[in-house]
Amino acid sequence: QVPPARCALFDPAFSAREAAALRALGLCLLPENEEGKHGVEGAATLFYMVHCGKALYNNLLWSNWSPAALSKLVIIGNSFRGIEERLLSRILERDYSYIAKVLKGVEEVALPSHPRYLDTFNDTSVHWFPLDKLQELSPEVWDCVEEPMYQDCEDLEIIRKGE
Repeated sequence: QVPPARCALFDPAFSAREAAALRALGLCLLPENEEGKHGVEGAATLFYMVHCGKALYNNLLWSNWSPAALSKLVIIGNSFRGIEERLLSRILERDYSYIAKVLKGVEEVALPSHPRYLDTFNDTSVHWFPLDKLQELSPEVWDCVEEPMYQDCEDLEIIRKGE
Protein backbone atom coordinates (compact mmCIF):
# COMPACT_ATOMS: atom_id res chain seq x y z
CA GLN A 1 0.00 0.00 0.00
CA VAL A 2 1.26 3.45 -0.94
CA PRO A 3 1.06 6.00 1.87
CA PRO A 4 -1.15 8.98 0.90
CA ALA A 5 1.73 11.43 1.40
CA ARG A 6 3.59 9.69 -1.44
CA CYS A 7 0.69 10.29 -3.85
CA ALA A 8 1.22 13.48 -5.83
CA LEU A 9 -1.72 15.00 -7.69
CA PHE A 10 -2.25 17.86 -10.06
CA ASP A 11 -5.13 19.07 -12.16
CA PRO A 12 -5.30 22.68 -13.25
CA ALA A 13 -9.06 22.44 -12.82
CA PHE A 14 -8.95 21.62 -9.08
CA SER A 15 -11.01 24.16 -7.16
CA ALA A 16 -9.70 25.51 -3.85
CA ARG A 17 -12.26 23.33 -2.09
CA GLU A 18 -11.15 20.18 -3.94
CA ALA A 19 -7.49 20.94 -3.22
CA ALA A 20 -8.27 21.42 0.48
CA ALA A 21 -10.17 18.12 0.62
CA LEU A 22 -7.30 16.26 -1.06
CA ARG A 23 -4.77 17.78 1.34
CA ALA A 24 -7.03 16.82 4.28
CA LEU A 25 -6.82 13.23 3.01
CA GLY A 26 -3.03 13.50 3.31
CA LEU A 27 -2.36 13.63 -0.42
CA CYS A 28 0.40 15.80 -1.86
CA LEU A 29 -0.66 18.39 -4.44
CA LEU A 30 2.00 19.52 -6.86
CA PRO A 31 2.43 23.29 -6.45
CA GLU A 32 2.48 24.16 -10.14
CA ASN A 33 1.41 22.98 -13.56
CA GLU A 34 4.27 20.80 -14.84
CA GLU A 35 2.42 20.14 -18.11
CA GLY A 36 3.05 16.44 -17.50
CA LYS A 37 6.83 16.92 -17.30
CA HIS A 38 7.23 14.94 -14.08
CA GLY A 39 10.32 12.80 -13.60
CA VAL A 40 10.19 9.50 -11.73
CA GLU A 41 13.59 10.15 -10.13
CA GLY A 42 14.49 6.47 -9.86
CA ALA A 43 11.34 5.34 -8.05
CA ALA A 44 8.65 3.10 -9.49
CA THR A 45 5.72 5.41 -10.23
CA LEU A 46 2.12 4.94 -11.34
CA PHE A 47 0.57 7.75 -13.37
CA TYR A 48 -3.22 7.85 -13.50
CA MET A 49 -3.91 10.01 -16.54
CA VAL A 50 -7.33 9.03 -17.85
CA HIS A 51 -8.64 11.26 -20.67
CA CYS A 52 -5.57 13.48 -20.74
CA GLY A 53 -4.33 15.25 -23.83
CA LYS A 54 -1.67 13.62 -25.99
CA ALA A 55 0.83 16.34 -25.11
CA LEU A 56 0.71 15.33 -21.43
CA TYR A 57 1.70 11.76 -22.28
CA ASN A 58 4.35 13.01 -24.70
CA ASN A 59 5.76 15.40 -22.05
CA LEU A 60 5.82 12.66 -19.43
CA LEU A 61 7.76 10.38 -21.76
CA TRP A 62 10.19 13.20 -22.63
CA SER A 63 10.88 13.98 -18.98
CA ASN A 64 11.74 10.31 -18.36
CA TRP A 65 13.46 9.63 -21.69
CA SER A 66 15.82 6.78 -20.85
CA PRO A 67 15.33 3.02 -20.60
CA ALA A 68 16.14 3.16 -16.87
CA ALA A 69 13.50 5.80 -16.09
CA LEU A 70 10.77 4.58 -18.47
CA SER A 71 11.05 1.04 -17.12
CA LYS A 72 10.03 2.42 -13.71
CA LEU A 73 6.75 3.93 -14.79
CA VAL A 74 3.26 2.63 -15.42
CA ILE A 75 0.58 4.76 -17.04
CA ILE A 76 -3.15 4.22 -16.77
CA GLY A 77 -4.56 6.40 -19.50
CA ASN A 78 -5.54 6.76 -23.12
CA SER A 79 -4.41 3.94 -25.37
CA PHE A 80 -1.14 4.72 -27.16
CA ARG A 81 -2.21 2.28 -29.88
CA GLY A 82 -5.46 4.21 -30.22
CA ILE A 83 -3.51 7.46 -30.54
CA GLU A 84 -1.38 5.84 -33.24
CA GLU A 85 -4.47 4.59 -35.10
CA ARG A 86 -6.32 7.91 -35.01
CA LEU A 87 -3.48 10.25 -36.00
CA LEU A 88 -1.72 10.55 -39.31
CA SER A 89 1.80 9.22 -38.83
CA ARG A 90 3.37 12.53 -39.89
CA ILE A 91 1.35 14.38 -37.19
CA LEU A 92 2.21 11.76 -34.56
CA GLU A 93 5.91 11.99 -35.38
CA ARG A 94 5.94 15.80 -35.61
CA ASP A 95 3.79 16.72 -32.58
CA TYR A 96 4.06 13.68 -30.32
CA SER A 97 7.43 12.23 -31.25
CA TYR A 98 8.10 10.57 -27.89
CA ILE A 99 4.86 8.57 -28.11
CA ALA A 100 5.76 7.61 -31.68
CA LYS A 101 9.30 6.53 -30.72
CA VAL A 102 8.29 4.38 -27.76
CA LEU A 103 5.46 2.42 -29.41
CA LYS A 104 7.72 -0.59 -29.99
CA GLY A 105 8.95 -0.45 -26.38
CA VAL A 106 5.63 -0.34 -24.58
CA GLU A 107 3.30 -3.09 -23.43
CA GLU A 108 -0.34 -2.09 -23.34
CA VAL A 109 -3.44 -3.85 -22.04
CA ALA A 110 -6.87 -2.33 -22.54
CA LEU A 111 -9.09 -2.09 -19.49
CA PRO A 112 -12.50 -3.66 -20.02
CA SER A 113 -15.28 -1.30 -21.03
CA HIS A 114 -18.21 -0.83 -18.72
CA PRO A 115 -21.45 -1.53 -20.62
CA ARG A 116 -23.12 1.49 -19.06
CA TYR A 117 -20.26 3.92 -19.87
CA LEU A 118 -19.11 2.79 -23.31
CA ASP A 119 -18.44 6.33 -24.51
CA THR A 120 -16.54 7.40 -21.37
CA PHE A 121 -13.83 4.88 -20.56
CA ASN A 122 -13.66 3.08 -23.90
CA ASP A 123 -10.01 3.88 -24.64
CA THR A 124 -8.28 3.32 -21.30
CA SER A 125 -5.24 1.07 -21.11
CA VAL A 126 -2.48 0.17 -18.71
CA HIS A 127 0.97 0.88 -20.20
CA TRP A 128 4.35 -0.29 -18.95
CA PHE A 129 7.81 -0.23 -20.45
CA PRO A 130 9.78 -3.48 -20.02
CA LEU A 131 13.50 -2.73 -19.84
CA ASP A 132 14.39 -5.50 -22.30
CA LYS A 133 11.99 -4.07 -24.93
CA LEU A 134 13.35 -0.56 -24.44
CA GLN A 135 16.92 -1.79 -24.81
CA GLU A 136 15.99 -3.39 -28.15
CA LEU A 137 15.08 -0.01 -29.63
CA SER A 138 17.76 1.51 -31.84
CA PRO A 139 20.31 3.70 -30.01
CA GLU A 140 19.25 6.66 -32.18
CA VAL A 141 15.85 6.62 -30.46
CA TRP A 142 17.50 7.76 -27.24
CA ASP A 143 19.65 10.46 -28.87
CA CYS A 144 16.89 13.00 -29.37
CA VAL A 145 16.06 14.67 -26.08
CA GLU A 146 14.67 17.93 -27.38
CA GLU A 147 11.87 19.34 -25.24
CA PRO A 148 8.48 19.24 -27.00
CA MET A 149 7.19 22.72 -27.89
CA TYR A 150 3.99 22.16 -29.96
CA GLN A 151 4.28 25.33 -32.09
CA ASP A 152 2.65 23.69 -35.12
CA CYS A 153 0.14 21.64 -33.15
CA GLU A 154 -3.40 22.58 -34.15
CA ASP A 155 -5.18 20.54 -31.48
CA LEU A 156 -3.24 20.98 -28.22
CA GLU A 157 -5.36 19.35 -25.53
CA ILE A 158 -3.61 20.58 -22.40
CA ILE A 159 -3.75 23.61 -20.15
CA ARG A 160 -0.36 25.32 -20.42
CA LYS A 161 1.47 27.00 -17.53
CA GLY A 162 0.07 30.42 -16.88
CA GLU A 163 -3.25 29.79 -18.62
